[in-house]
Amino acid sequence: MSASRTPSADAPLIDIRLPSLPGSSGGFRLTRWLCGIGERINEGDVIAEIAGEASTFEIESPSDGVLVQQLVSAGTAALAAGVLLGALSARPRDISAPSPAIAPMAEPAAHGETPVPRAGTRNASMREALRSALADEMRREPLVFVIGEEVGEYDGANKVTQGLLAEFGPTRVVDTPITEHAFAGLAVGAALAGMRPVVEFMTFNFALQAMDHIMNSAAKARYISGGQLSCPIVFRGPNGGAPRVGAQHTHDFAAMFANIPGLLVVAPATASDAAGLLRSAIRNDNPVMFLEHELLYGESGELPDDPEHLVPIGQARIARAGNDVTLVAYSITVSHALNAAAQLAGEGISAEVIDLRSLRPLDVPTVLASVRRTGRCVTIEEGWPQSGIGAEIAAQVVEHAFGALKAPVLRVAAAEVPMPYAARLEALAQVSATQVIEAVRKVLASQG
Repeated sequence: MSASRTPSADAPLIDIRLPSLPGSSGGFRLTRWLCGIGERINEGDVIAEIAGEASTFEIESPSDGVLVQQLVSAGTAALAAGVLLGALSARPRDISAPSPAIAPMAEPAAHGETPVPRAGTRNASMREALRSALADEMRREPLVFVIGEEVGEYDGANKVTQGLLAEFGPTRVVDTPITEHAFAGLAVGAALAGMRPVVEFMTFNFALQAMDHIMNSAAKARYISGGQLSCPIVFRGPNGGAPRVGAQHTHDFAAMFANIPGLLVVAPATASDAAGLLRSAIRNDNPVMFLEHELLYGESGELPDDPEHLVPIGQARIARAGNDVTLVAYSITVSHALNAAAQLAGEGISAEVIDLRSLRPLDVPTVLASVRRTGRCVTIEEGWPQSGIGAEIAAQVVEHAFGALKAPVLRVAAAEVPMPYAARLEALAQVSATQVIEAVRKVLASQG
């Protein structure tokens, strides 16, 4: 979670870390923050509560200052001593600029509890949620602008930027020629100069044209400048498969981007998370790969009517509670996992579904806490299995929760071939809820 830090040479941040506390072998849980972003606090003030197995502890501020970052949200469990909880700034001016600070999110619903719709929400598609969040951030911060192919006159290839040109004009909604390498490089330069560009790729398959700027400029700027430069830029667009578009338009780039230090990588599965994560990404001072899914643009869900609705980067979501097996997914594979869990419930099998939401940084503690309870883990992704997100999750589980496993970790992923164009072959290569169900039955029948 420390990847969201934004140090600078002239205004260093003051770490708020979890101290060594007695009484919890399984780690601690942040129950709540007692102060908000932008609030001035004094050294020794109680700013958060931490719960152990039998006791609750108060976290005191290590210094005078202004709270500018909350890097761990309320409800996060399995926290170890030394973990970075947030940060203070000694200078009030530090909070005047856009910040990666994230407001605490609500705790997941209790096991078996039906979530109650909150007041001030509406039903919206993911496309509408993204558009709303992008417009809110452009109104909030004049340095935010959108750039890409057909984002203006054509309203975007997937209509996410529809209406933005009329409201903000051509200097902030910039149509470009068909040259990803050029407009991505222009946007990286603008970000290094202090602006906050949002780059739209028609598909992340075309982002390969811009990889030099993404990997060698944006991702490494802070490191090679010794912390003097930041690159607040969001690269967004559809990632993964869509029906019958062939091998060069169906690749899931999540694992490749998540392998690059300096990048943050997120992949929302719901309209609410899409809006909250996009706002957080735009406000972050690091480059963010924002991986949408073409097949989710039209899917609707509850969306808070709040321009300050933020979802933390680095915090997974328990999409469905369960006790027998942990299903770990992201983006559209969350739907596969939820569909599989619903069918398995009819067989008396209780599957817990974790929506990762963030792929770099990964919320490993939430995954481990679930696996320690269920004893079994299945990962689901659209990418290829070798060196994939599922492989990383499996390695983390084996390294940190091996003793809790009742069966080997299984991975559900696409076939190790370029995606076929023929519909019947395409179906054989893709991931499905049926594959997830088969994997769950296999781990339940196996004893590690």
